[in-house]
Amino acid sequence: MAEKTSLGIPENIEALLCYVLGWITGLIFILIEKENKFVRFHAFQSLITFLSFMVIMFIFMFIPLLGWIMIIFLYIGAFFFWVIGMVKAYQKEKFKFPLVGDIVEKYI
Repeated sequence: MAEKTSLGIPENIEALLCYVLGWITGLIFILIEKENKFVRFHAFQSLITFLSFMVIMFIFMFIPLLGWIMIIFLYIGAFFFWVIGMVKAYQKEKFKFPLVGDIVEKYI
C-alpha cells in the first residue's frame, strides 16, 4: 500500500520526479516532502549524487584534454545513475547508489 505524500500523488511518481532534473528536483522535493521517507530518500540521493557530479565536472573543466575526457565519462556515469534512479523509484525500490546511498540512509 502506498504511503501518503505531501502533494497527494503516488509516492513512486513523486520519487521518480526527484531525479527528472537531477539535483534541482531533488532539492525541490526535499523542501516540499516532509513526511514520506521513501520520497525523501530519493530526493536526497538525487541531490547529493548529481550535485557531486556537477562539482567534479566543473573541476575537470579546467584540466585540458585529460579533464575533458574525464567529463565525457562522468556524463555517461551521470546518465546511467539518472536512468537507474528513475526506474528504481518508479518500481518502488529503495535502490542505494554506491557511497551516496549509505550516507543518505543515515539521515533519513
